[in-house]
Amino acid sequence: MNKFVVSVGLAATGMMAIETTASAQYSLLGDTKNWNASGSLRGFYDSNYAIGPSKAGSYGLEVSPTITATIPLTQTQIGFLYTYGLQWYEARQNLGVDAYDQSHSFNVWVDHAFNERWNVKIIDSLNIGQEPELLQPGTGTPQTPAVTFRIAGDNLANNATVTLHTDWTRQFSTELFYSSGFYQYSSQSTYAPQLDRIDNTPGLDLQWHFTPELTGFVGYQFQDELYTDGAPIGNYGPPELGFPNGKGVYWSNSRDNLNHYGYVGVSDTFLPNLTGSARVGVQVFQTINDPVGDSTTTSPYADLNLVYTYLPGDNVELGFTETRNPTDVVSVNSQNYSITQDQLSSTLYLALNHHITHKLLFSAIGKFCDSSYNGGQFDNQTQTLYSLGLNANYAFTRHFSAEAGFNYDDNSAPAGTGQSYTRDRYYIGISVAY
Repeated sequence: MNKFVVSVGLAATGMMAIETTASAQYSLLGDTKNWNASGSLRGFYDSNYAIGPSKAGSYGLEVSPTITATIPLTQTQIGFLYTYGLQWYEARQNLGVDAYDQSHSFNVWVDHAFNERWNVKIIDSLNIGQEPELLQPGTGTPQTPAVTFRIAGDNLANNATVTLHTDWTRQFSTELFYSSGFYQYSSQSTYAPQLDRIDNTPGLDLQWHFTPELTGFVGYQFQDELYTDGAPIGNYGPPELGFPNGKGVYWSNSRDNLNHYGYVGVSDTFLPNLTGSARVGVQVFQTINDPVGDSTTTSPYADLNLVYTYLPGDNVELGFTETRNPTDVVSVNSQNYSITQDQLSSTLYLALNHHITHKLLFSAIGKFCDSSYNGGQFDNQTQTLYSLGLNANYAFTRHFSAEAGFNYDDNSAPAGTGQSYTRDRYYIGISVAY
């Protein structure tokens, strides 16, 4: 259920806000004050609150306050957004275990114009919680979660980006950027050895402005992804040979890798109410610490997006991404002793915001993701995820609204991964904003 809470915190930096509480957040961020506060109370039913193959359902309550503030200066804007989530599960209380989950989402951004040609943006997003939606990399278009299960404890994901935009001429500009991700799972979790990591990504885009509406670009970015837990995650070689002194052991850093992205793209305002962008290229994935033997894999890379605003406040968004992502699956292949290094994921999504009446907003998002494992026992086998989110929000006044919604997830993975599950979530609640 944290998914509904944290989507508020991501509203400032990505499309994920459309998923559930879009209307409340748009109202919040659209206010003319320099600060805003809101809070929501929801009752829910989660058919699979542990997000596991053996379904266990629970009723519950969720409380989520949010505060946002902006400081507008002459050439600088500073912003801050914080969301706290508290969820109580009746079934867990009946079992005599901790019935509460807590999550925190912090977002800070700084936008500074040195002059009319030089501009720098800094964005940092820190999320702490149990739900996989909190911990997937990035805050833009939906991607495959790094982990499919709910994870106990305070798990942390931090993503930061610095972008320097320079207009060298009217037709030519550049964007120099650096992003960094830090992921740390609780010591209570079995996922820390497979997924604790740091990544660093510098890059450069060269942009040509053919018209005020049409921009083309070519770019390159480099990424190093380093796994930090330092724990054993598998063994290679026949067990009967023994492999003394740690030989024959895969450690966390056996999955360290380098990535090179080369791409071309275009962004265009086709009509005043129709915008789109496309980025296509290749991604070269290199392992650098595999004891069995390092390898290089070249795969497609794409990020496509189209937004149509057919009425004020009503829009539909279509998108597609193709990229590699980490996975918690590390099973060793008994034939060639390779380990699963990562996944290649293709994700298609469609989102809609539509006002049925002036006060009643309907939002929906559907997603399909197809991922294939790279190396290991499940090499080239696929994992598929279907998800659907529906939300209706009725604004009684500017400051008070009610909402109801439904989310469905169906994840299918090869037998032996333990990742297959289905999950239904129903909720109803009220929100107050000031």
